[in-house]
Amino acid sequence: MNLKVDLRAAKIPYLGLIAVHYWFVIHEKSYSERWEIWQSKDLVMSSWGHLHQNLMTITQGVGNGDSWRETQWQGKEAEILTKIIRESSSQYPYNYVYRYYPGPNSNTYTQWILDEANIPYGLEKRGLGKNYLKYAHFLVNLKNKVRF
Repeated sequence: MNLKVDLRAAKIPYLGLIAVHYWFVIHEKSYSERWEIWQSKDLVMSSWGHLHQNLMTITQGVGNGDSWRETQWQGKEAEILTKIIRESSSQYPYNYVYRYYPGPNSNTYTQWILDEANIPYGLEKRGLGKNYLKYAHFLVNLKNKVRF
């Protein structure tokens, strides 16, 4: 099987110096599919709330120039990522919630996929929202320990 998974990024309009948008592209045989969280819900037939498959072409930026490939996985890692990405329509806990900052947003989704696949790839600091899951977990634990 000639399976590959790309992690792509593009600068966010007006905030490109401080913020990027991440998404995944699965390449399988002669077919490619783009998976991402977007600020608007249910925009294409293959949408699950804010999660979209093929909302845009695989390399299309998000309004502030071209996109770029951050990295690519093949082999076993690509197989694991593909399974998790394709199941994320029913497994990702924030498909129907979106906040620009602190998240959950596109970068929260990307980090969640990498965490689920146990792939230690570090999203860059402009990936605002990538740490949302860590902070959300911390805040829930703090709320449970401190009673007002």
